[in-house]
Amino acid sequence: MGVELRQDLDMDEGHVYSDYDLALHVKDVLLSVSSGDAVSVENYAELVGRLYLRERHSPDDIAKLVACLKGLSGAASYIDSAVHSDLLSGLLKMRLWSYGPDVMDALVELIISLASSSGKYLDLCLGWLTGHFETPPKFLEKLKLPYGLTKKDQVLSRVHSALKDISDVVPLSPARIVVIVSDHLERYRQNSRTSTHGLVIFVENMLKLEGGALGEVVRVTMVTKVVELLLHLDVEMGSWDKVLEDHGIFQMEIEDMDNFAEDFLTDGTEHAREASLNDLTLKSYAEKLDTLMVLTFEHLESCEAAGRLSEVFKTLLETFRNKVLTTCKSKFVQFVMFYACALDPVNCGEEFATNLVEIFVHNANQTSLRMRAVAYLASYLSRAMFMSPSVVAQMLKRLVGWCFDFVTRKKGGVNPEINKLFYAACQAIMYTMCFRLRSLMDDPQSKLLLAGLPLDSILSTEISPLKACVPSIVKEFLWQANAAGLITTEEFDFDDDLESEYSWVWGGKEELHKLFPFDPCLLKNSDRFIRPNFIYWSMVQRTYDEDKDGSSDEEGDEAFAVDNEENVMDYEVLQCLEEQQFGEVDSALNKMSITPKDSLHSRFGGAINKPMRMPSRIRPSTSPESL
Repeated sequence: MGVELRQDLDMDEGHVYSDYDLALHVKDVLLSVSSGDAVSVENYAELVGRLYLRERHSPDDIAKLVACLKGLSGAASYIDSAVHSDLLSGLLKMRLWSYGPDVMDALVELIISLASSSGKYLDLCLGWLTGHFETPPKFLEKLKLPYGLTKKDQVLSRVHSALKDISDVVPLSPARIVVIVSDHLERYRQNSRTSTHGLVIFVENMLKLEGGALGEVVRVTMVTKVVELLLHLDVEMGSWDKVLEDHGIFQMEIEDMDNFAEDFLTDGTEHAREASLNDLTLKSYAEKLDTLMVLTFEHLESCEAAGRLSEVFKTLLETFRNKVLTTCKSKFVQFVMFYACALDPVNCGEEFATNLVEIFVHNANQTSLRMRAVAYLASYLSRAMFMSPSVVAQMLKRLVGWCFDFVTRKKGGVNPEINKLFYAACQAIMYTMCFRLRSLMDDPQSKLLLAGLPLDSILSTEISPLKACVPSIVKEFLWQANAAGLITTEEFDFDDDLESEYSWVWGGKEELHKLFPFDPCLLKNSDRFIRPNFIYWSMVQRTYDEDKDGSSDEEGDEAFAVDNEENVMDYEVLQCLEEQQFGEVDSALNKMSITPKDSLHSRFGGAINKPMRMPSRIRPSTSPESL
């Protein structure tokens, strides 16, 4: 028998062996090795040795390996981990990346047979298959070549097909896949040597699982884990805040800073060198996050094309509520929600806005969460070009209604601590109107709805929201609302000193008064998805006519310059940079800031009888930090 087996494995020339013959002989070897017979032990050793194919292998070597794998596949039910541990060890060390199509097919067939033959091997086999989501480091460079991409498709298509085949036979498999992939991702994420390309391929396969035959079972976990990974990278970039402050980025719309962002992420500045976190540089985090965001956006596009975006959106929304909304330092990951809404404004877009309103209105005893929700709502409504005026008006109506109910029940003066939820809602209303009031007034239905809102009653209350909210927002809102005929500015006693003693108090240590989560996105590759759907301040048309407000010719020239810069840069920034000739950075930043160290009063024209320019960045958000 031993001689016959060795002849089988050596594939004697001119002799054709069926899969049944191979399985029968391998079965005998597996069963006889425990006897200790010298021939049986030798045959078993040769069988195991076939799995350790030399790096330089001949066609004959390949044929013998395929024969071994086919024989093992037919005898998989006779593999005993206690007796054949070295065989299992050799098998699990094999990787599809190292072989051609014939060996890959035979190896996958064996893994499927082994997983199906005994429940005790299920996790081993699923772990082996999903382990291919992690590309061998030495193969990553090859993925830049056509050959590498072809190989990647050959490997991963077989992996996903095998996972499906195992799941068809073992119903427990999808649940185990979820656990195994989650654990594998966590280990992979914590590995400081993980490359951006390697991590992207792993996430790509997670999303492929979500969009494949197992999607019904694995969708929630795969989508949630991807968002959690993005959030982790996002938060770990917290040290970028100081770098950006030092570079003056807070005073500009990020859309204007494409070249700056590219230079910053590629140069070797002292700040960049100092910003390493857990042996990964800031550039590495930014690169990973940006690339993974793009991958996620592309996956959302495929979901929309396949007609199942609404299913994925339900999971995204739940993950947003449980993870993103409760995180104080998120800067970018929320744009996954933004883009999903942009792909389907009528369903996803309106549902997101409605959920934010519901969180604000109905979550009693969760003040901080409610403040974040209303800040997200205001920033979303202000920036989402795809949100119709009618929807924006309805959201504003709900907020104004809540504020009106609040002021009818509350008495007393300005109290940033007790009334901070009210101030958050008022600021959300004003911020949204700064961006959207002109479009709302141009829509007859929305204009009629706004005309019926009790704005005067809310703003003139002794609780004084105008004294507590961000001054630049208040100023711009009063001017636009007055021009639109929604309020009369003479009714409001507002101190020209923008730095009210209450202005920066009600947000608490998290500074929620400065929370504008959908400020422009600095991640260059991600931004190209967001930009066509995004409203930048330089694009906003005010309700007042700047040509008829008594502005000087010089101011008219400034307006013309802004209009003809094609929204490339806020004019004040251009003017400042020109004056400074790109020098004296500290002084330049002071001029660009909305709260310069010299005179805010003169910057905004003193009394409210003169329009002020809304700063490109209302105020740098710090909770979550906005870039």
